[in-house]
Amino acid sequence: MSDFDVRRIGGRIGAEITGVDVRELSDSIFGEIHAALLEHKVLGFRGQDLTDDDQVAFASRFGALTGAHPTVPAVDGRPEILPVDSESGRANHWHTDVTFVRTPPKISTLRGLVIPPYGGNTLIANTAAAYRDLPDELRELADRLWAVHTNDYDYVTPGKSGVDPAKAAEHRKAFVSRKWKTAHPVVRVHPESDERNLFIGGFAQNIVGLSAQREGRAILDILQSYVTRPENILRWVWAPGDLVVFDNRITQHYAPDDYGDLPRLLHRVTVAGDVPSGVDGRRSYLLEGDDASHYTPAATAA
Repeated sequence: MSDFDVRRIGGRIGAEITGVDVRELSDSIFGEIHAALLEHKVLGFRGQDLTDDDQVAFASRFGALTGAHPTVPAVDGRPEILPVDSESGRANHWHTDVTFVRTPPKISTLRGLVIPPYGGNTLIANTAAAYRDLPDELRELADRLWAVHTNDYDYVTPGKSGVDPAKAAEHRKAFVSRKWKTAHPVVRVHPESDERNLFIGGFAQNIVGLSAQREGRAILDILQSYVTRPENILRWVWAPGDLVVFDNRITQHYAPDDYGDLPRLLHRVTVAGDVPSGVDGRRSYLLEGDDASHYTPAATAA
């Protein structure tokens, strides 16, 4: 008999999966895990101690994989794996992965390799709960809005300590070596659950038709304040060997820079996603850049 269990770890977001080895999942157990991900948005697995091959194989069960990143180099010899390395910068800004392209990833997996003895947690927010929290008038406004997402804005900022300036500069140069601007609906309809959520975050830099420095920024800030309400957030306290999976279509995440000059290293593998749709059925469209087909197989189906 399996000891498989789904244990909620947040009032509005997150569950821990216990009693499984993700390398040895039956189709039926994987189906339950997939359903749990749709319900809880984030799943954590303690002590999995996976290899790169194991992580890639597990992520592949959710669908075709993207490359590591549209511009940032992958782990040597592993084109699907992005090293999330504190020496190159720290992603201490709320964001959803790679929303500057037309087909952002649908699922992200993070695996803990080098974890500081304190700090270095990951915060993940439920953007559907944030949408439901909006007053009726603000929700109706958000339903009509579109936001411009771009990578010509690097959310990975050098920390006060622990960041190699040369590596940070190299990362920044790579990050913007190719540029994209994409218009996404501010309210995205999830393609599997039909939930509406606030699809914004750090790469959303303006509202279509409004001033980037005034009205657009002010509206994004108001909406973002609902995403980051404490009741909508899960804090994952890492241990080496942990695996975290989150639905990139309906969450944002943030890595607090609170561990001084200590090293921190995660490996990220992402699953290719579709073109976001708004409440009126209209789909996201490119404003600048290409279809990112070098990065995601979803681009050819868009």
